[in-house]
Amino acid sequence: MHSFDLIRDMGHEQVVLCNDSNVGLRAIIAIHNTHLGPALGGSRMWTYESEDAALVDALRLSKGMTYKAAVSGLNLGGGKTVIMGDPEKDKSEGLFRALGRFIEGLNGRYITAEDVGTCVDDMEYVFMETSNVVGVAESHGGSGDPSPFTAYGTFRGIEACVERRLPGRKLKDLTVAIQGMGHVGAHLAHRLAEAGATLCVTDINEERCREATDGLKKVTIVKPAEIFSVPCDVFSPCALGAVLNPKTAETLKCSIVAGAANNQLETMEMAEVLRKRNILYAPDYAINAGGLMNVFLELEFYSKERATRMVSRIYNTIHTICDIAEREGLSTARAADLMAERRLETVGRLKRSYLRQAPPRSRSRMPS
Repeated sequence: MHSFDLIRDMGHEQVVLCNDSNVGLRAIIAIHNTHLGPALGGSRMWTYESEDAALVDALRLSKGMTYKAAVSGLNLGGGKTVIMGDPEKDKSEGLFRALGRFIEGLNGRYITAEDVGTCVDDMEYVFMETSNVVGVAESHGGSGDPSPFTAYGTFRGIEACVERRLPGRKLKDLTVAIQGMGHVGAHLAHRLAEAGATLCVTDINEERCREATDGLKKVTIVKPAEIFSVPCDVFSPCALGAVLNPKTAETLKCSIVAGAANNQLETMEMAEVLRKRNILYAPDYAINAGGLMNVFLELEFYSKERATRMVSRIYNTIHTICDIAEREGLSTARAADLMAERRLETVGRLKRSYLRQAPPRSRSRMPS
């Protein structure tokens, strides 16, 4: 793989390879764009097939964070960390503290948070070495687990999609198929159940499905391979990315695709496939921005009430994207990109590449 060509073509500013063999750390920090502010994006831990696969994931996810922040109206850039390792076996205090020191060395250009394969406890170790981390425990001045806010924003986005594609219908009349019952998928399932929706859920871990839906009514658990062909009104991908490909996109039996997973489209062509099938697609980085909004407020002044109010605006963002798509004859995916790019161009003119401006923060780093 020609790494510099890939980095250039995707528009990245900086890619950092982090190695500490004493603690088993092999990580990539990708900073895509800092025109609007410091790059913010979580630290993902995953068992990648190769180093090239890890690099591609870091680049794709960090670019997605740039667009997510821009379309959400946040003064942030996009970044991401991927840690090569098994989150079930390879975690340690030393690994995450080593990562924190690498992040501290970036002098505020990049701020991290939890992501797939990491949690608040892991971020506590990172926080021991750098203040450039959000989503730490509330006892240390953070906002804690951001997944309930990601789920709430996805819920509000689903409400907007239902109004656009299924006018007059209520969630209590609909069936929602959720792929992935991790933290976000489980919280989303509970919100939808409270609204009266019928649920069909799956996860590669069937026990996790049962635990996440325990006590909920109108729930069916299916095998992972079956979820794409389940007759439903809304298909909600809440697991890993690239799940919408030529095969699965033609299999869907829904009116709406609206979920919390990142990079749901294997390629941008899939957005046109969904459009031609009259399936409304909620662009992933727009509908799943609730967690980012929540942790962003830690950089200013945080309250759950303020975060909830901000995340609720995802409902309006989805409507705006649909308006642009209809007005300009575009897929919703391209309309979201256009909305983000216009803000990057307009606001980016007002700023230079982000260097260092310590954000006002009321919490201090944990003692080492």
